[in-house]
This record gives sequence, structure tokens and C-alpha cells, in this order.
Amino acid sequence: MAAASAGTMFLSLVTPALAETTIEITGNGYNSTNDATVKFTGDTTVYQENTAIVINKVESDADTGNNDANQNTGGSVGVLTGDASTKVAVSNLLNSNIASVDCCDLGDTHILISENGAETDNDATIKDYGDIYVDQYNKAFVKNDVDADADTGDNDANQNTGGEVLVATGNAKAKVEISTIANANEVQVGSGGQSGSELSAEIVGNGYKSINDIYLKLDQDITLNQENSAKVFNEVDADADTGDNDANQNTGGDVLLHTGNAKTWIEVDNMVNFNSADVDCGCVVDLLAKIGVNGAETDNDIYAKLGNDLWVNQGYDGAGNFALLKNYLDGDSDTGKNDVDQNTGDPEGDPAILTGDAWDHVAVENSGNVNVYGEGAGIDWPELPNWSDFDFDFNITLNLGQLMGWLGLV
Repeated sequence: MAAASAGTMFLSLVTPALAETTIEITGNGYNSTNDATVKFTGDTTVYQENTAIVINKVESDADTGNNDANQNTGGSVGVLTGDASTKVAVSNLLNSNIASVDCCDLGDTHILISENGAETDNDATIKDYGDIYVDQYNKAFVKNDVDADADTGDNDANQNTGGEVLVATGNAKAKVEISTIANANEVQVGSGGQSGSELSAEIVGNGYKSINDIYLKLDQDITLNQENSAKVFNEVDADADTGDNDANQNTGGDVLLHTGNAKTWIEVDNMVNFNSADVDCGCVVDLLAKIGVNGAETDNDIYAKLGNDLWVNQGYDGAGNFALLKNYLDGDSDTGKNDVDQNTGDPEGDPAILTGDAWDHVAVENSGNVNVYGEGAGIDWPELPNWSDFDFDFNITLNLGQLMGWLGLV
């Protein structure tokens, strides 16, 4: 079994909630000028990048054939091979990014301009900028080159004199399974249902001809970029062979050539390029703005600007995910190409060739290029294949012991 795993990143960022903020301009004397300015900047920038290059080259060879029993005189001849089985499993799990960012950072905020004297000039300013930028990028190059060969054939029993001849091969089994899972991005901005904050701004009880201003600017930009690029090349050559046996030019007995079953099994599963984004800040702001009970000829203003911009870009270079999948699969099961020629024996006897079954199975599944955005978005990684149950069920048509008894070899 060959396995490779590379490039997994997990990042959880929680922007700390601000404690309660109170700004008061109060009780100041005649003709005073009073300013209060608070600026919050809580930019969050997350970069997650993975690059994986995986090259698996596997050659598996099981051979019980290529046996010779030639030019013997005076007795029965038997060539009996055992089973040949190759099993190759390749699993590649590559490149995943997970980011969790809390986007509610404004605590309870109270601004009060009150009870200031005549002709005062009072200003209170709050600016809150909490931009969030998440960039997730994966690039995977995977090449799996597998050559699996199981061979019980290529046996010779030729030019023997004086007895029965038996060539009986075992089963040949070649199995290859490849699973490649690559490139997944998952981002959660905000957890939804987060506790809200209270924002109050009041201009009350200020003196004659005072000028009172409150400026509020709450602006949060969220930008998500998720990009994937995958190239997967699978080249599989699986060969199971019980044939190419010869029992020729024998004299003096019956001849039987009996092959086992040949079976090849190839399965390839490619899953690449998944993006999931869920933006649910749930930031509830209770806003109270009040101007009241101020003196004659006062000039009072409250300016509030609440903005929240969201950009979600899913796909390679903003144009979709890029996936290049190439599967070259060659499954070959062979029980034929057997020769029983130019044999001389009992006039009542008949040479016989009995071949087993030849069976090929090839399955390819490709899935990928999936973008999911919205509440509850997420990626459930598929489970890797279970390689524990990796056997075949073969039943030879004739009992080998019975054959050997029939030919007088036991």
C-alpha cells in the first residue's frame, strides 16, 4: 500500500470583543471647545496556501509460472503452479484549509454630550473599521503510475515419453485501487446568533447657541477568496495471465492442460476542488440617537454611517475551479493462448485444454469543482477506502486432486 498526505492547515481567529466604551463631553464652561475622537481598527488578514506534488510509482509482480518439464522419459509428468496475486492500494489526501473568524468586534458604546455651557463647540467622533480578508489557495499535482502483474502461465511440458502429462496453473489475480482527494477550502465568518451590541448617541441639555456634533462611522469589509487548481494523472496497467502454456509432442499417455482463473480489478476515484463559505456575522446593533432639551439657537447634529460590504470569490483566478484529470487504465485478463499439439497416446484417450474464467473490472469516478456559499455551508470529507477487505473469491472448476488421480500422478 502506498499512501501520501500533505498540506493541511487549520486556523481559528476570534477577534476580541471590545469592552464597553463610554464617551462623555459634559459640564464644560462658556465658550469652550471640546473634542473626543475614538478610532478602532481591527483588520484581520488570513492567508492559507498549500502546494502538493505527489508522484507514486508502484510495480508489483507475482509470478509462479515459467516452469519447464520437457523431454522426460519413463513416467508421468506434472506441472502444478500455485496462485499468483498482486494487490496495490494508493491513497492521496491533500491540501485542506479551514478558517474560522469572528466578525463582531464592537462592544456596547455610549456617547453623551450634555450640560455644556453657552456657545461651546463640542464634537465626539467614533470610527470603527474591522476589515476581514481571507485568502485560501490550493495547488495539487498528483501522478500515480501503477504496474501490477500476476502470472501463473508460460509453462512447458513438451516432448515427454512414457506417461500422462498434466499442466495445471493456479489463479492469477491483480487488483489496483487509487483514491485521490485534493483541495478543499472552508471558511466560517461569524458564528451566527452572536450577542448584539448597544450603540447610543445623545445630545441633551446643552446651553444657548452651542454647537454639538456626533459622528459615527462603522464600516466593515469582508473579502473571501477561495481558489483551487488540481492536476491528477492516473496510469494503471493490470495484467492477470494464466495462459500461454504448452504441452506438445508428448508420447505415451493422456494430456491435460488446465488453467486457473484470471481476474483484474481496477478502480480509480478522483475528488478535487471544493470550496465552502458561510458568512453569518449575526452582529445586531441596537442604535439610539437622541437630540433633546438643548438651549436656544443651538446647532446639533448626529451623523451615523453603518456599512458592511461582502465579496465572496470562489474559483481559480475568479473564473471557476481548474481541474485536469487524466486516467489511462489497461486491464488485461488472459487464460488463453494454450497449445496441446502433436501428442501421441492411448487411442482411446483425448487431449484436453480446460481454461478458467477471464474477468476484467474497470471503474472510474471523477467528482469536483464544487462551490457552496450560504448559511450552513460546509464540506464533509469522504472517508478513505477500507483496504482491509482486499481479497478475491475464486473457485476452480475442477478439483486438482481429482485431476491428478485421473492422470495417475498420485
